[in-house]
Amino acid sequence: MNKPLRRVAIFCGLLVLSLLIRVNWVQFVQADELKNDTHNRRVAIERYSQPRGNIIVDGKAVTGSTTNESGDFKYKRTYKDGPMWAPVTGYASQAFGSNQLEKLNDSILSGTDDKLFFSRTVDMFTGEKQKGGDVVTTLNAKAQKAAYDGLNKSKGAVAAINPETGAILALASTPSYDPSTFAGMSDKDAKAYNGLLKKNNPDDPMLNRALRQTYPPGSTFKVVTAAAALENGLYTDINAKTDSPLPWYLPDTAHQPLNNEGNIPCENASLKEALRWSCNTVFGKISADLGNKKMKAEAEKFGYNNPEVDTPVRAAESVYPTDNRPQNAMAGIGQASNRATPLQMAMITAAIANGGKLMKPYMVDQLVAPNLNVVQQHTPEAMSQPLKPENAQKLQEMMEGVVKNGTGTNGQIDGVTVGGKTGTAQHGENNKDNPYAWFISYAKTSKGTPVAVAVVIEGSDTLRGDIAGGKLAAPIAKKVMEAVLDGKK
Repeated sequence: MNKPLRRVAIFCGLLVLSLLIRVNWVQFVQADELKNDTHNRRVAIERYSQPRGNIIVDGKAVTGSTTNESGDFKYKRTYKDGPMWAPVTGYASQAFGSNQLEKLNDSILSGTDDKLFFSRTVDMFTGEKQKGGDVVTTLNAKAQKAAYDGLNKSKGAVAAINPETGAILALASTPSYDPSTFAGMSDKDAKAYNGLLKKNNPDDPMLNRALRQTYPPGSTFKVVTAAAALENGLYTDINAKTDSPLPWYLPDTAHQPLNNEGNIPCENASLKEALRWSCNTVFGKISADLGNKKMKAEAEKFGYNNPEVDTPVRAAESVYPTDNRPQNAMAGIGQASNRATPLQMAMITAAIANGGKLMKPYMVDQLVAPNLNVVQQHTPEAMSQPLKPENAQKLQEMMEGVVKNGTGTNGQIDGVTVGGKTGTAQHGENNKDNPYAWFISYAKTSKGTPVAVAVVIEGSDTLRGDIAGGKLAAPIAKKVMEAVLDGKK
């Protein structure tokens, strides 16, 4: 071969080698990057070419898929009772992405998860199109409806948990939204989505108040302060008198009194009577006597100051602050910088009802392949032990006294033992805004304790003087507990 031909042959060989290297680089190195590129429309077209898997509650799908009337995306997401289930499902939108269970379980629902390898392999041989799997939740449809209907037009949230397993039974937030209204790509979908954003809607309907909003827990936190007193040996007999004078002054202040609400018997009241009447002076002094370090440690055993409480949707961090003595006393009665999510308060109630053991909250029980094979099963897991069993029993007796003949009588259920605690938390500078109404409770029968509930009413059309946890929140908690107990008495 002469010299010019040899040079041409070498050059062509180098070109072929470069092409081979480039093809292999694209196929094996850049494959995932190109596949997930937002400009790769073919991937999106393929993604929406088949129905999405469903989110399941009580054996029934609360989601679905429907065909688009136009465009190259064949299917879009639909929701049954969308506003009621939105705090659980989240949304899946062709234009605006997804969140909550829809996002966290996207690979299962879209059928791309490696857990579905066997199912996808069978489909490849049979010629079937790729199918999405299902997400089976722990939610109780009757309890969710009771929570959502109970909140009605109020701004607030409900969280209900099975104390024995940690399974979330209800998770409601109002005002809410219908994820179906912006599941597509049209101008109508964009208008619906933009109208829900907080900058355009002060009610912020897309905020999941049950998981992502924190509030001062008010007097419901007194159960944690009582737990700290028992666990640290400050008091051991819940029927014995406490060292609680009237008036009682906040420490390190110029005789600033901590007042009780109304004319109630709080002077040297026992723990049981103090919780029954919700005595600020008793529990403020307990928090001051124990000190910030011990109070904070007990709150953290219940889940406070934990930024990674995943359900699997991550909850906002509930905060018991490192604070000075007067502020710590106020935090001990659920005020000052004390902030908690409704989920957190349901966790506290659940731990007390479960003999002092706190189970990790969760709301996905199974991931199921299209062929109905279970590819992942959740196993309940203990999170902490905030209370010794004997102290949990004492707190149960105290909380049951609140419902039997204290501030929580609206939570009573015939033939069922109910424990609870009311709360009316101050809101705004100098308490100028309407307070938050709280109620936490559990219900138990001879067969066990299947439910613990936390309810908060952030805002309603109720007159300020009528806002109280026992009046507004307790009836909702009662309905939720009755829904879970249905058939379990």
